[in-house]
Amino acid sequence: MDFNVNQEQQQFADALRRWVDKDYAFEKRRSIIHSEAGVSDAAWAGLAELGMTALPLPSSAGGFDGTAVDMLLVMQELGRGLVVEPYFATVFGAKFLTLAGGHEAVLEQVAAGSLKLACALGEHQARHDLFDIATTATGSGNGFVLDGTKTVVMHGAQAGSLIVSARSSGEQRSTDGISLFLVPVDAPGVSIQDNRTIDGQRAATVTLVQVVLGAEALIGQAGQGWEILDAALDYGATLLCAEAVGAMDAIFAATLEYLKTRQQFGAPIGKFQALQHRMADMFIHLEQARSMAMLAAAKVDSDDVAERRRIVSAAKARVNQAATFVGQQAVQLHGGMGVTDELPAAHHFKRLTMIALSLGDIDHHIERFIAQPGFLPLETV
Repeated sequence: MDFNVNQEQQQFADALRRWVDKDYAFEKRRSIIHSEAGVSDAAWAGLAELGMTALPLPSSAGGFDGTAVDMLLVMQELGRGLVVEPYFATVFGAKFLTLAGGHEAVLEQVAAGSLKLACALGEHQARHDLFDIATTATGSGNGFVLDGTKTVVMHGAQAGSLIVSARSSGEQRSTDGISLFLVPVDAPGVSIQDNRTIDGQRAATVTLVQVVLGAEALIGQAGQGWEILDAALDYGATLLCAEAVGAMDAIFAATLEYLKTRQQFGAPIGKFQALQHRMADMFIHLEQARSMAMLAAAKVDSDDVAERRRIVSAAKARVNQAATFVGQQAVQLHGGMGVTDELPAAHHFKRLTMIALSLGDIDHHIERFIAQPGFLPLETV
């Protein structure tokens, strides 16, 4: 399989890297994450001007029909630059609308950068099983009434609308009976509590109390939202894999530079063979993660659902392992400096830790991989 990017893709990635270097330098980012809003309207406008908000959306909604491979390059640069703007949350939410069809007017706003989205999918009892839904959607006339609480909604307080999963029928852990809704954050009955996460991003707890929605808020068909939810989750996991690779690229380069300059016993510590071995191990983990992220991007839109699930889960499990290893090794090789707020490596480490726990940890995706058709367990001797 050819994983070489074309000239247009590389130019797009290069433009984003230049923007990050110029307008989103590390000190600028630190000032943003410590601000009350936690995000920057100017930075969001910059991303929209570069075409990032339009890239993954369909041309019918003013987008560029960007593929997951296009997004691979974008997310790598955002990971490398530690960008905390609600870009992932927005394109992740837009994927639900794209998969379901319709909602063109909303997607046009997203493409133009005038609307941010967030995905309210998780609940306190669900952990990584996002089909475990206690939030209810009760039919009322031509619409629905939503009640429930959604937890760890990334950039929920910064969004204009939420993608909300709710149960309109069936048992709490059933994949049948799941409905998806587009909910304005200012709808009566919606309350949002914003918090800053350890990696400098924002997450919210969203409470829904007797939220009345019209039929137009429904995404797809009532009670049949699992296929859309499952496909969108794989897309989101693929984007996180790409972001992790970008963050690992940056933390690996920073660690290598540190080993070249830090002196001990009259020589750079990078000359010590034991540390060279550790850097070699980090490089192997990074390159394996890069290969799996590329494979996931190439296959996430596959019509073969079992293949998509298998490859994305294999990629997310391997990238999670690499993110944990590379991040921890980098912190140790930096010594005490590796955990200081003034050092970018510490922030990359925190972001890698969060990615490894987002949309499925290692155990979750290994179990999901094993559950797919065609997996052959080792024979018991």
